[in-house]
Amino acid sequence: MPVMHFHVRWPDASETRCYSPSRVVQDFLEPGERYGLDDFLRRTREALGIASERVRARYGFACSQAMDQLAEIERIALRFADVANAEVTVVAFD
Repeated sequence: MPVMHFHVRWPDASETRCYSPSRVVQDFLEPGERYGLDDFLRRTREALGIASERVRARYGFACSQAMDQLAEIERIALRFADVANAEVTVVAFD
């Protein structure tokens, strides 16, 4: 499967390099776009869920690394849950 990474910038200007076991993330996120925090979480949950299921279809087991990445994204996002109009920017894919 074509592994990819996507870089995001959080509301405090910190950045995270995120993992996906599939390029399906490109169907949900666009480099240079800013997403409201809830929208970003919804998109990454769906994208990483699909990516994990693609691994399951091919290898017979879900991708734990994709689910670990989602857990990290959700953990970081909690820091901004009370920030009005918090946005996450997708910086790049690689």
